[in-house]
Amino acid sequence: MRERPLIICTLGWMAGSSIAHVCSVMQFLLVEFGLLLLLAAIVLLRRNLLRSVLIAGAALILSGFYWVWNDARNVTQLPEAMATVIEDIDGMMLRAEGVIVSAVDVDGDRADFQVKLQTVEYLKSGGSESGTAKLDERVMVQVKLQSEDQQQIAGNWKRGDRIKLNGTVEAPAQARNFGAFDYASYLRTQHIHWLVKIKGAQNVQTSSTSIWSTLTIFRWNDQVRAELGDRIARIFHEPHAGYMKGLLIGMQDDIDPDTYTQFSQLGLTHILAISGMHVAVYVASLLFVLSFFKVSRETSLLIVIIMIPLYVLLSGVSPSVVRAGIMGMIGLYAARKGWLKDGMNILAAAALLMMLWNPYYMLSVSFQLSFLVTAGLMLYVPLMQPLLRFLPKRIAAASGVTIVAQLVSFPLTIYYFNQFSLLSFAANFVLVPFITFFTLPLGAVSLILGWIWLPAGRAVGWLAEMLNNGTFWLVRWMNGYPQFITIWKSPSFIWICAYFILLYLLLYGAGKYDLRGSGRVTYIRGDDTIGLEEIKASERPWGQARPSRKITSAMTAIILAFIFLIYWEYRPTSLHGAGLIQFLDVGQGDSILITTPEGRNILVDGGGTVTFGKPQDEWKKRKNPFEVGAKVLVPILKQRGIHHLDAVIITHGDQDHAGGIQAVLNQIPVKALFFNGTLAGTASFDKLMETALERKIPVYAVHQGMEWMPDHRTELTFLSPSIEASEPDDIPVEKNQNHISVAFLMTMNGGRFLFTGDMDKAAEEDVLSMGMSGVQAPAAFLPSADGPGMTLPAGGIDAIKIAHHGSKSSSGEEWLHYWSPKAAVVSAGVGNLYGHPHAEVVDRIAEIKARLFRTDRDGEIQMLVRTDKTWTRSKLSATQ
Repeated sequence: MRERPLIICTLGWMAGSSIAHVCSVMQFLLVEFGLLLLLAAIVLLRRNLLRSVLIAGAALILSGFYWVWNDARNVTQLPEAMATVIEDIDGMMLRAEGVIVSAVDVDGDRADFQVKLQTVEYLKSGGSESGTAKLDERVMVQVKLQSEDQQQIAGNWKRGDRIKLNGTVEAPAQARNFGAFDYASYLRTQHIHWLVKIKGAQNVQTSSTSIWSTLTIFRWNDQVRAELGDRIARIFHEPHAGYMKGLLIGMQDDIDPDTYTQFSQLGLTHILAISGMHVAVYVASLLFVLSFFKVSRETSLLIVIIMIPLYVLLSGVSPSVVRAGIMGMIGLYAARKGWLKDGMNILAAAALLMMLWNPYYMLSVSFQLSFLVTAGLMLYVPLMQPLLRFLPKRIAAASGVTIVAQLVSFPLTIYYFNQFSLLSFAANFVLVPFITFFTLPLGAVSLILGWIWLPAGRAVGWLAEMLNNGTFWLVRWMNGYPQFITIWKSPSFIWICAYFILLYLLLYGAGKYDLRGSGRVTYIRGDDTIGLEEIKASERPWGQARPSRKITSAMTAIILAFIFLIYWEYRPTSLHGAGLIQFLDVGQGDSILITTPEGRNILVDGGGTVTFGKPQDEWKKRKNPFEVGAKVLVPILKQRGIHHLDAVIITHGDQDHAGGIQAVLNQIPVKALFFNGTLAGTASFDKLMETALERKIPVYAVHQGMEWMPDHRTELTFLSPSIEASEPDDIPVEKNQNHISVAFLMTMNGGRFLFTGDMDKAAEEDVLSMGMSGVQAPAAFLPSADGPGMTLPAGGIDAIKIAHHGSKSSSGEEWLHYWSPKAAVVSAGVGNLYGHPHAEVVDRIAEIKARLFRTDRDGEIQMLVRTDKTWTRSKLSATQ
């Protein structure tokens, strides 16, 4: 086996960059020193590997220092420019000038774009005089548009325009829940450290410039993409227009959210993003057209090499298409010159070039998936082909590529998206070639014809829409079997490495085992180029010998190890007998995830986005508006490996408690739903209850006196609402939901925790009067209930969830003194308009000497409940 220095260099470069990214400088130096010692030991054992070890060691060291050097330069210049310290910048007013350096995205009542600031005004010490300073800093600008006319004004802002702006500087939001998406870290990979928020387009002044720069090319490209998108919208009807924009030019913003979700659940989102598949079709089409016009091979290759960057620009310059474009250009140039035939070398060269250009490419999900799947196809497809030789040649080739692509992408899919559909292989096997060879060419033809003569484009577009309807129907039908969608927690790096090693051994051993048993062996021949369509196999007699016991034992061990690896990752996380209460940060709302000592999962409320839209504000609606349930809650549940929820408790029907549950019911299996026995009289809550009935989820109206034991070490005693709220045969509609919030006391591992929803002081007094009178509530039971009713227990609890986000209309003095909690948790949004938690409530909590936790200040709060002690941590204090 000959050395491949370029591949070794690239792998060493990736390793060094990764180590530098996850480690501090001192840790990085120690790890690098240890790895160099390991490489030295390898050389002592295998002197013929000296050259490879030297290349790997040099790449490891250089890449690490290159990362550290780049990362050290990735700092903000604003504090120095504004003559202040970094802690004082957040919330400051900013007057600045610069250049728009990204496309302007106008969506509803907001315009987003990036600006490279060049001059900034600041107040000198004392505030009596102002000055200006020069800088070179990229910021993200968010303009809140105040009228439909301003929306049209913002639509005229272009990349490359000079801009003057007045706004407020804010630090990007950190991840406020454990394991959640960190917007600040994401922006930092784009060298952005601040947001500038502007109220109204009147605080923005733009002017075009005649000075040529690289931005001019991107400006033209933005205009061409916008015109192509507009032409596609005129050719196709919705939802086909948004779908075809994603398919043809990589515009994903206009894709119908429901369609995108359906494709995502089946692992088909790569179809909606420009990738290697699209570049391959583009290159093949160009070569076919040029050959049709009798253009020579050398000239054709040169023309296509020049045309590839144009397609990369038009498709949005995502890491996956950049990778495919670079590989295509290198491959075509090598074919023209007869050099560098190894596909792995081409892939390594593309990766190395991209990481040299921008080290942060390595952190991109698109970059990782693109290179991993491409490398996996080159390595694993030759191992898979012998196992599929019983199929016709073309079907075997397509099946091999599809199976390997699914197997190779699986670890990163569950790491980033935390779900995998068992129907993904079937969906990809059918739809990828169908879309590649039919929908994509038809869409391209309709766009070309529509550009020349719109009716002709619409005629061909109608055919494409018929194909799309079939695609959409098949995707919906496959998603109609939610039992095939599996949810996974994010695996560790060690698990991912073990997966790929075992997968290689499994495929390699399976091929040897199968072929020896059949009496023939297949060898993969050819040069180092691994083109999937060019894999050649030959067979030679092997004899009729059966596999040896040694081979059988080895294969059995590999299979069992692989199965155990999958099981180990899929199984629920063990808390070793502890319970876990997670007060999630969902902004101005409540959502609490409880995991009992025996692994039952209970979700109490789901947060929700409250909107106050009016009919005249239709223009403000965004294409894919932020919704807490879909954008925050469901991703957290999946990331933590919640395969199903044993119960969802909706304390009451207000949107900031019940709104996010709709997304939960849509994507997470739920075994039971508890509510207060009333409807809120809103369309969203009615839809929520209808969804529960459609999915045949048992629904229970809980009230005072009910008890439920989800496991042997956990018991829920419901304190509110009173039984009168649930007496009518028909479900009543109650607008004032706070008073009848579900409240319950949970005993878990000997600890006691009180959950109160938004109950008001009157409801608190009702509960206290019932308890102080010593009267038992009527016996009423939920599934697995145990006991003849309820007597309100004495105080001295471990923690209380403060009602109504800390409003002064709840959490009265008598109530807090009765329970005497050791800790109090307030769930409230940062800078909320209601002033929650109210100062009076904070003072009452201080009077009873309870430790106060607040999601607006601390982010997510977790309580690990053991039999001897309860441990508490919060996200933001844990990261400070």
